[in-house]
Amino acid sequence: MMGADHAYAEVLACLDDYFDGLYRCDAALLERVFHPEARYFGAPEGALVFRSMAEYLPIVAGRVSGEQRREARADRVDAIEFAGPHVAMARVRCRIGPRIFTDFLSMVKDDGRWRIAAKVFHTEIQAEGE
Repeated sequence: MMGADHAYAEVLACLDDYFDGLYRCDAALLERVFHPEARYFGAPEGALVFRSMAEYLPIVAGRVSGEQRREARADRVDAIEFAGPHVAMARVRCRIGPRIFTDFLSMVKDDGRWRIAAKVFHTEIQAEGE
């Protein structure tokens, strides 16, 4: 049986791919990170947003990436908690353009690898120079 340190490292590797996919607007990488049935929820400016992966991934692919804009990365893992060997929750932060995202990522270990089952997020606009 694999230990907690190994599971933690596996979740971190998944989150690294998540951050890379967002920064590069790499929908193919994000498709591997998200479970096919994953859901995306948020309430930017108070309006509820809900998307399936079929709706969300093309939006990401259509963006000009932070990498192309030569933005400095601002990715951070705040916390990872395990509910069991196949269920975890990660709270992460990242920047996309002027928006700072706080994401709650429900994660499942599916077919031997960790994937995001749901993303629930909040955004704030970062003022110039912050």
